[in-house]
Amino acid sequence: MVEVYRASGDMQAQVIKGLLESYGVPCLLRSDAAHSVHVLTVDGMGEVKIMVWESMSEKAKRLIVG
Repeated sequence: MVEVYRASGDMQAQVIKGLLESYGVPCLLRSDAAHSVHVLTVDGMGEVKIMVWESMSEKAKRLIVG
């Protein structure tokens, strides 16, 4: 899997995940921080990486950009 986007928090990541999945692009959300602890992003803490299969990465990027 490859990273296609870094969301500033869980809420934004969930919106992007919903968008991708509605167009048939399965994705995984990955974060190094505990979601219940970090509400805001500070120096990358709280960021959520949107991961998709490499074969679907171009489609995912097009959908995210709009």
